[in-house]
Amino acid sequence: MNGRDHDVYEEEMKDIRGHHQQYLQQQPYHQDQPYQQPYHQNQPYLQSHQDPHAISTDNLMMPERLSAIASPRGRRPAYPGAHDSMSSAYGWNAESIPATPADSRSTTPTLSPYNNDFNNSRSYLSTTTLVNKNPHRNSGHLSTSTFPSKHSLGEDSITRLNERDDVELSKGWRRFIFKFVPFLALTNTGLYLAYLGLRIACVILAQRKFGTTYPGAWVFLGVEIVVAIPSQMHNFWTMWALKKRNRPQLRLNSEEVPGVDVFVTCCGEDDDVVLDTVRAACDLDYPRDKYRVVVLDDGKAASLEESVNQLGYVYPNLYYMARTKVKGVPHHFKAGNLNYGLEQLDLLPGGANEFMAALDADMIPEPSWLRAILPHMVLDPKLALACPPQLFYNTPVSDPLAQSLNFFVHVIEPIKDALGVAWCTGSGYVIRREALTEIGNFPLGSLAEDVATSTLMLGRGWKTAYIHEPLQFGTVPEDYGGHLKQRTRWAIGTIQTAFKLNFCLFGKDVKMMTGAQRFSGALYAILGMFTILVTISLFAIPVVLVWGKPLIAYADLEQLRWLIRACFAAFMCNRFCEFALFSPAGYHTGQRDSRYQLWMSPYISLSIIRSFILPKWLGGSIVAFKPTGSLGNALNERDPKNKKNMFRRIWAILFNYMAVFHFVFVYFTLVAVVLTSYRVFFPEGQSVRDIFIGLITHAFWPPLTFLFLCSSLWTPVSYAIDPPQMPEREELLVRDQKTGVAHPTTASKKVAFGGQAAWFEFLYTGSTIYTALVFAYSFFL
Repeated sequence: MNGRDHDVYEEEMKDIRGHHQQYLQQQPYHQDQPYQQPYHQNQPYLQSHQDPHAISTDNLMMPERLSAIASPRGRRPAYPGAHDSMSSAYGWNAESIPATPADSRSTTPTLSPYNNDFNNSRSYLSTTTLVNKNPHRNSGHLSTSTFPSKHSLGEDSITRLNERDDVELSKGWRRFIFKFVPFLALTNTGLYLAYLGLRIACVILAQRKFGTTYPGAWVFLGVEIVVAIPSQMHNFWTMWALKKRNRPQLRLNSEEVPGVDVFVTCCGEDDDVVLDTVRAACDLDYPRDKYRVVVLDDGKAASLEESVNQLGYVYPNLYYMARTKVKGVPHHFKAGNLNYGLEQLDLLPGGANEFMAALDADMIPEPSWLRAILPHMVLDPKLALACPPQLFYNTPVSDPLAQSLNFFVHVIEPIKDALGVAWCTGSGYVIRREALTEIGNFPLGSLAEDVATSTLMLGRGWKTAYIHEPLQFGTVPEDYGGHLKQRTRWAIGTIQTAFKLNFCLFGKDVKMMTGAQRFSGALYAILGMFTILVTISLFAIPVVLVWGKPLIAYADLEQLRWLIRACFAAFMCNRFCEFALFSPAGYHTGQRDSRYQLWMSPYISLSIIRSFILPKWLGGSIVAFKPTGSLGNALNERDPKNKKNMFRRIWAILFNYMAVFHFVFVYFTLVAVVLTSYRVFFPEGQSVRDIFIGLITHAFWPPLTFLFLCSSLWTPVSYAIDPPQMPEREELLVRDQKTGVAHPTTASKKVAFGGQAAWFEFLYTGSTIYTALVFAYSFFL
């Protein structure tokens, strides 16, 4: 801050203290009176009496928030279209901030088709005023930062708590078993390819011997291959788990710490949810004068602004900001909101801090959040982004919709981190502002700005890191429709980013990526698009069964015996591989994720087709899944008191949410199995061996694929019939009655084992036993 700014700033602070003294004279205060405001769901905690430790006009600069007195924070908008609703714990005026040369700004990444439309909204410009543009930025040289480091941390300021950051999440036998994953994955892939090769050879030999074709066998083989490709691609990726991940558990132990700007992004969430996140963010174990908490409210809720202003009396580093969204001008969702916040930081006293962090509206950070992540960034100046896993505290029993993300955050992301491909997880991350401005701030034109941001950073030669510690806990969508919208948006955003970055295979934006980084960027986009083929192949299963043609072709009994044995070997190796691979997240978590990939594929496929294939005149648009018709009121299916009746739930999920496809598939497949089985028993004079061979080659080929498909695709219907019940959110939290700060209970952080998980395990165990019995019988054929 220069001399002129400092003089204006001091004058404003005198004015603020004077107004605040008037306010305190109007508000009686009792020092020993505890925090007594009752909690109501629709009424956030507000502090009616000021804490003596939080309010001191001797050492804090308080804002004036009384409408009856002229506010010292009054200002004119910084630019046309900028929203002037900004509350902060520091009085300031935009006129006291020196102007920034327009030519010092670099444009936002060209992921957006609107990136050249700067006349209507300056949110399309990135805040790069504190970083000098480097004429060689495209040649791999990072620009020189003018975000000066305001700390003098050394290695003695960082404590090494453990050699592994995941010591709390992965230990004991789980960690030991996981070491075998690369070898099991390699063996599994080899056995499965050998089994498929034998199947193809037997069909060809049978056709040559009997002079006929086996269309049913070819279709069934094609379906198996299509369904297996995603899992085999994952197997190939998990082989990289052989590369040891070396990331220690660190903590900042000094009070001389880097400055951080913490964004809490929200848009229409319940005030009490947002305020719980805000209070926890303001109550971190971090020097309060070293970080700001900025609420970026894209919903522009007056009640939330008032509540944040009230909290500002307790937390002087708390700000509220809301941008004006002009109708007809693209606002770019969360990325636009974040970029708006970055622009406003430039105008605050002292400017932007060295680091920026972001929390989703519902993500409650642990007190050690910043002290756990920042040491990694302090030790490595090339580390641009570090993020912890997204964990949840309101996941229902058995997690029927696979909402926990545990497989991704406990298995996939650590492997990606070992290979230097850690993705931004969307919340709880910390970013080095130098790196963010190097890529032009958050890229626009993508529904997955987190994936796009981390990908562009890797493409510029920066590093990203995954901190595998439980440092934040949020909420999963509490209704079926919200879950569909969230997951389809993620899938579309990932593919959208891949298309615009050439699947990370070539182009100036990814030219500094390693081979593993390129492969990862292409893999997950391809897997997303592959759901279209998976969905199409699902239609073939009941059709082939009703057709009555044999699913397995062979020239003689010896070939059938070896087909059964090869199938048993591949299946059992796959079960062992799954057990080891799923162990860090939990075996049942991995199985839920496998089922999720199947029942969710129709929704993701439809969204991808609408977004990238259909023309606009046929309804094509880049949006997440939308229900058909009008739902009126929410189903409230997890609320024991307010949930709609079963008929209303089934109707909405079957027809509004289009789960009728799942319903028809299951019943059509089961009817087809019954008809096919009847045809096997119909001819008279058959031996037991003939019936056995007829059943396994027409419907019951191990490991009973149709049973796994039906149980998976029945998920939306069973959810509509008997949705899990959840208590009120407040019952899942432990709240400090004095400060209102809340954190999840220990029990709420875990996914409880329930009846549905037990039922699915019964099916898996039954299919395993059946496969073993068929294998044993093959020696007596």
